[in-house]
Amino acid sequence: MRDKYGVSQDRYCYQGTDVLINRLNIQEADALDEAEARFTSKRYRNYQSVCTSVSDFSFDHLKILHKHLFQDLYDWAGEVRDVDISKGNTRFCTAGRIEPAALKLFKQISSLSNSQSLDSLIHHVADLFCELNLLHPFKEGNGRTLRFFFEELLYLLGFDVNWPEISQKEWIDANVAGLHLDLSPLEDIFKQSISPISSK
Repeated sequence: MRDKYGVSQDRYCYQGTDVLINRLNIQEADALDEAEARFTSKRYRNYQSVCTSVSDFSFDHLKILHKHLFQDLYDWAGEVRDVDISKGNTRFCTAGRIEPAALKLFKQISSLSNSQSLDSLIHHVADLFCELNLLHPFKEGNGRTLRFFFEELLYLLGFDVNWPEISQKEWIDANVAGLHLDLSPLEDIFKQSISPISSK
């Protein structure tokens, strides 16, 4: 049995598996992955932002985005996990520390609008992305929700985001490098992704 998050059994999964209990009662991992991709893509396309200020980008807003994307699949969509998880050698934030850690991290978002240059913005965005990824507040869907969050935030700051065609492993490797104080791989990803919105 694969063990996606280093947890052999917890209340989120069907007994004896690491397949997440879901509203469609899919109990095969690949089929659930396909359903996730299909449903979250549809919800992503149908999303309409109501954010008008950088101050709107709070931890609560991240939860709203997660609920929006995963509402068709999981009863706990938008809720902070209550189990500890890890991936490979990376242990994510202890469940009981997620809320206080998140409050500190999200206070940094307001400073993004004060970046003096695109390079400065990219550095701060990469740093914050890395820290929020380490928080990993949800049992599943953290990467998708975090990218969605930063797309919306950067658009408000005047930038389009088009993620490069890179593998999940490259995303993971970039975040692991950031954890070891090397933000350059994440910065490279954001440099490829971000472009100023052209005025018409």
